[in-house]
Amino acid sequence: MRTFLVLAPVFIFLAVMLVVGFIIQQNSQKDREKDFSKDYFIGGRSLSGFVFAMTLVATYSSVSSFVGGPGVAWQRGFGWVYFAMTQVLAAFLVMGVMGKKMAVIGRKIDAVTVIDVLRVRYQSNLLANLGAVLIVVFFCATMVAQFMGGANLFAATVQGFLAEEGQLVRHAALWGFEIDYNYIAGMFLFALVVVIFTAVGGFKAVAVTDTICAVFMLLGMAVIAYAILSHGGGMSGIMAVINEQPHMLEPTAGGSLPVQIFLSQWLLTGVCTLGLPQSLVRNLSYKTSKGLQRAMIYGTVVVGAMMLGMHLLGVLSRGVIHKLPGATTDSVTPHLIVGFLPPLLAGMAIIGPLAASISTVSSLLITASSSIIKDVYQHSLEHRSVDQKKIGRLSTVVTTIIGLACILVAIKPPTVIVWVNMFAFGGLQTSFFWVFLLGFFWRKANLTGAIMAMAGGVFAYCYFMAAKIPLGGFHQIVVGIGVGLALFVIGSLVGRPNEEKVLKLFFPEHYPEGTKIEIPERI
Repeated sequence: MRTFLVLAPVFIFLAVMLVVGFIIQQNSQKDREKDFSKDYFIGGRSLSGFVFAMTLVATYSSVSSFVGGPGVAWQRGFGWVYFAMTQVLAAFLVMGVMGKKMAVIGRKIDAVTVIDVLRVRYQSNLLANLGAVLIVVFFCATMVAQFMGGANLFAATVQGFLAEEGQLVRHAALWGFEIDYNYIAGMFLFALVVVIFTAVGGFKAVAVTDTICAVFMLLGMAVIAYAILSHGGGMSGIMAVINEQPHMLEPTAGGSLPVQIFLSQWLLTGVCTLGLPQSLVRNLSYKTSKGLQRAMIYGTVVVGAMMLGMHLLGVLSRGVIHKLPGATTDSVTPHLIVGFLPPLLAGMAIIGPLAASISTVSSLLITASSSIIKDVYQHSLEHRSVDQKKIGRLSTVVTTIIGLACILVAIKPPTVIVWVNMFAFGGLQTSFFWVFLLGFFWRKANLTGAIMAMAGGVFAYCYFMAAKIPLGGFHQIVVGIGVGLALFVIGSLVGRPNEEKVLKLFFPEHYPEGTKIEIPERI
């Protein structure tokens, strides 16, 4: 009975996600008949400021923000809170630096994806196709990790309540591996839901469910805060326990968080988030400039609340969890839910991290699908008539196939996938950071520099990660970004200059007022 009470809120939440997807599909039929890609992949450029902010926040806040991060904060203390707060810049940078310019250019060239923008900026199918491939590869690795994180959380929580009821945790053999029933159940329960509502509802469904997920993330955080404070004797009782361990009060966590790591983190989860395609594409979807301005405020406040709140709760949980309850720090959040909350509140608390996983997966899934359908397949039909119904069917099928493939891999992921995920986030940044930033704000940025930076930066980053080459305490993202910048500058200085049409479109401020801007021909 207790386990049922825990799962009831989760089932209701997932049912709501499905209903939202199908309702949006029905309400979008007319728009999709006119232009399927624009409606399915960017919501017809109709997002309000609040929804725009929430979909960006929910996409960025993954399951690690609710499970992995708080667990490490439990171990290392307030230093990890300072470390995590570098992420507060993410939403503000993506919207404030790139938001308006990308939206204006996107409307002029009728762009549906970030690859559409790159194709026109650099006048190259080679660069566009390389970018599309990198998006699919890195996104799939990240989605596998999100599925695993959500399923592990579900399994750990359910197992905890089943153990309290005296029931055995059952396992099964699959493909020669020992598989936990609860892990499989959790995997298919929420993974199939997110694949279905994303496949049928498209970007609008992703944006609306992201907004719902963001609200539940905040709600889940509040429930966990209640559990910690009520069982820890308030802040005074909790701080009395933490004060007994001096390293938890130090900014460097007793030397385990050197300054080099902090600087690397500012790049990895701060400045370089400007290069994440799943975030940048949202700049093509909002309706008005006023909405963008509001979204910058909403997004920064909510990201700040989530990052500060969950990691601070991780530190404070030391007041109620005195010893690591499992093999890794990832067990801290499930133990808080199982050990210190009544069943119904536990169910609501589970929804928070599951919502983080769902929102991230749905956003990655729709962007990966657009890379295949819009950037590769539909572009090959550019000079032929496009059957919108056929594009619609293919988009739904491709979205479903990508999602199901990631689910199957996540059941028992091979080591190489786990390893790929470790650098997927940084890999995306080294691929696209300079290509977008310099492409938008440096007139001399050209195709030669972009290809050299994209290919060379990713290679350098992946090589240093694979070889585990020490960098004096710095993360390998420093190498990838540094090599990418050097190659971009060299390539842009020796490569062929940009066409005048391209420069007028992307840098109108450098031309006299009233200069006629011609849209470059599609290649």
